[in-house]
Amino acid sequence: MTEKTIVLEEIDPVDIYGVNNKLINLLTGYFPRMKVVARGSEIKLKGSSADVRMFENKIALLVEMRMRKSRLTEDDVHSLFDPASDKKAESTDDEKDVIVFGNEGKVIRARTKNQKKLVESYYKNDLIFAIGPAGTGKTYTAIALAVRALKNKEVKKLILTRPAVEAGERLGFLPGDLREKLDPYLQPLYDALRDMLPSKKLELLMEEGVIQIAPLAYMRGRTLESAFVILDEAQNTTFGQLKMFLTRMGGNSKFIVTGDATQIDLPKKSDSGLLRGADLLGNIKGVCRIDFTKEDIVRHKLVTKIVQAFDKLDEEGINQIN
Repeated sequence: MTEKTIVLEEIDPVDIYGVNNKLINLLTGYFPRMKVVARGSEIKLKGSSADVRMFENKIALLVEMRMRKSRLTEDDVHSLFDPASDKKAESTDDEKDVIVFGNEGKVIRARTKNQKKLVESYYKNDLIFAIGPAGTGKTYTAIALAVRALKNKEVKKLILTRPAVEAGERLGFLPGDLREKLDPYLQPLYDALRDMLPSKKLELLMEEGVIQIAPLAYMRGRTLESAFVILDEAQNTTFGQLKMFLTRMGGNSKFIVTGDATQIDLPKKSDSGLLRGADLLGNIKGVCRIDFTKEDIVRHKLVTKIVQAFDKLDEEGINQIN
């Protein structure tokens, strides 16, 4: 039996439950073998893993429907299970690919082949290496998975870290306290979180230590239990630093390591531990490696052409050396 708690945020639970719980009871009727308790903004589920996952998907789709219309009806609930419904046919893939609902009902979903592979791998592995060029959504997708895990109470903490290589030993010369010194190097992580959580809630979760953003060096000596941990820009870690980070893993934790092996800022590119670590651990059960490609780039269309141009230049340089 699987137990799970779905938390409805940024939406009035009554909009999903219906007056006198009419809609949620109707939905629950489709899952006769599962126990469903809806109180306040929380829906507690107990049943088979397949039923729990399907129920979670149906709730996600109902929330998305509510964002598009003024109110939900019983027909909306029935349409989720009607194979002949055009709406069901159109939304099957979308429903499966929704990761989390962000601010103002923004739907955050896996958009490319390897983003979808990352989402699927999350359920089967505790350590994932996501490697590929800039703009492929590696970190954004990983953070979306982490926010969902936190909302669903699958973990107790969300920890985002990256090496502040550009700062080096110059941090002491920068103005402000530690957070103010490091914020510029951690800004991409804040940007993603602000897409998915209201500013006030994000600030509160950070003050309470539920969400932590810190440089890699601050991971040393810690054991990270019941945490979703993301190491970003891992191409700028040495092999020793990567080992230090990965051995922080505690019980009921998920680790995702993201990086781009073509953007190494270390003095010696050969010092990067990202590819060495991924190659070393890739065949261990519970560990997965996903290689993102130019086809996964979701930024401006020019970014793909820019990456291709630089890749071609690198290849020509290698050929000239040889």
